[in-house]
Amino acid sequence: MLLHKNNIANHNEALLAKHKRQFGFVAEEINNIETVLQKLKDFQIAIPSWALGTGGTRFGRFAGAGEPRSLEEKIEDVGLLHALNQSSGAISLHIPWDIPTDAKAIKALAAQHGLRFDAMNSNTFQDQANQQYSYKFGSLQHVDKAVRKQAIDHNIEVIKHGVELGSESLTVWLADGSSFPGQLNFRKAFNNTLESLQEIYAALPDNWKLFVEYKAFEPNFYSMTVGDWGQSLLYANKLGDKAYTLVDLGHHLPNANIEQIVALLLNEKKLAGFHFNDSKYGDDDLTVGSINPYQLFLIFNELVEGMDARGMNHAKDLGWMIDASHNVKDPLEDLLQSVEAIKIAYAQALIIDTKALQDAQQDNDVAKCQEILQAAYRTDVRPLVAEARLQTGGALQPVQLFRQEKVREQLIKERGSKTVATGL
Repeated sequence: MLLHKNNIANHNEALLAKHKRQFGFVAEEINNIETVLQKLKDFQIAIPSWALGTGGTRFGRFAGAGEPRSLEEKIEDVGLLHALNQSSGAISLHIPWDIPTDAKAIKALAAQHGLRFDAMNSNTFQDQANQQYSYKFGSLQHVDKAVRKQAIDHNIEVIKHGVELGSESLTVWLADGSSFPGQLNFRKAFNNTLESLQEIYAALPDNWKLFVEYKAFEPNFYSMTVGDWGQSLLYANKLGDKAYTLVDLGHHLPNANIEQIVALLLNEKKLAGFHFNDSKYGDDDLTVGSINPYQLFLIFNELVEGMDARGMNHAKDLGWMIDASHNVKDPLEDLLQSVEAIKIAYAQALIIDTKALQDAQQDNDVAKCQEILQAAYRTDVRPLVAEARLQTGGALQPVQLFRQEKVREQLIKERGSKTVATGL
């Protein structure tokens, strides 16, 4: 379905007076308000194709209604999100869940919705139909060279699909590892994986990047072959200048200092970007900002400072994507909430008095450093984010308009109540 501009305009008109009062109050306190607004308008967060249906757990999946039945319908759903928030201007495909049968037509459809194709994602953590060899005991790390070759070939196939769509990066996440001591030779697993990644890296087009994702545990619980940012960085450094470490916020052990990891990777010019989500215990894949919004703000503080120090473009020089499992919410509402949380944390980081913070750090004035950071964090920047949406044609309150227009109900009428989207 399409969301007409008139619907958005009418929604905004009813809320405009209140919004202007709120925006004016916040804007008075910000010296570089136009710069902040422009950065917010430019900042886009990619939506993964697998997140548009109701997610599952290891124990079950309770499919929603009106889920997209094809890649075309997934693109339409991301187009709906982008129409509402003007911040979801890219889609990230997972192969083989969403193989484009006609790349030219798919690319044209995405363009109609104002979308580009973000990183391509391979899948060697599941066995697919008619697959010759199983990944039960690993893929790129496997002791059998034939299994490794199968996984390598899959990744190269994903690159080819991405080239046709205009993507410029490949994300590799491996479930490879071991669940019991003695099951695996760690050195051989590392070297097998490195050799496999080197073959994939050699197939990258000149303008492409390879993102190596890591995860502390699950599905293997004794060891993961790419288990933390250090292991990922080892691979990236050995592979070359086009290889980077991808940070998924849920892929760490509890209480990990993710903001420090981000700062160091950025300093080493090896930070690929992010898969955004939130967690209470582990890789919970919850709505971004729903559990620990302060941590998200602290991460963006390091990002903004570090990217500015290197003269980087906030919107283009790193990859930004949501990766979550919406197993008890409407997936589209959940994605709207996640994008909003990301933009809020980014806006808070943009208004930090960086000069004052650096001076306080230089003076070892710990209390003042905390006051400066928390002054930005406690500022209600929602009117800034809403103003950026308003200026680009989005809705002042995306979730509210989603419900007012009964978008899910219309999707159910179009698609039915028993549809199940591809993905986990």
